[in-house]
Amino acid sequence: MLTPEILMKSLVDETRLRCVMLLMAETELCVCEFGYALGEPQPKISRHLGTLREHGVVRDRRAGQWVYYSLHPELPPWAASMIQAVAQGLQGSETHQGDQERLWTMPDRPGRCPTGVCETA
Repeated sequence: MLTPEILMKSLVDETRLRCVMLLMAETELCVCEFGYALGEPQPKISRHLGTLREHGVVRDRRAGQWVYYSLHPELPPWAASMIQAVAQGLQGSETHQGDQERLWTMPDRPGRCPTGVCETA
């Protein structure tokens, strides 16, 4: 069960926070998209997304060989409000704006992971 303490522990790590903020803006992303936007290797991104999944902050969806992540649809209202408040507080932040801009410029992004770099099932 997600508690305020667990949510705060989930978001205290910069990589996990950046992932959650991208999901607030994009709804659903695969590991390769997170990696491109954050400039981090796939194993590091996967580890952090795994932590967020274990804590109940995100969920994953497998589509063939790809794994997509989104905010958990059953987040308690207080948790969704906290995440929204953090997103508002970070609005215009250089780091988070840069993450979003890099994601938007990802080559071949509409094809969803054409390079085969995404996490597979």
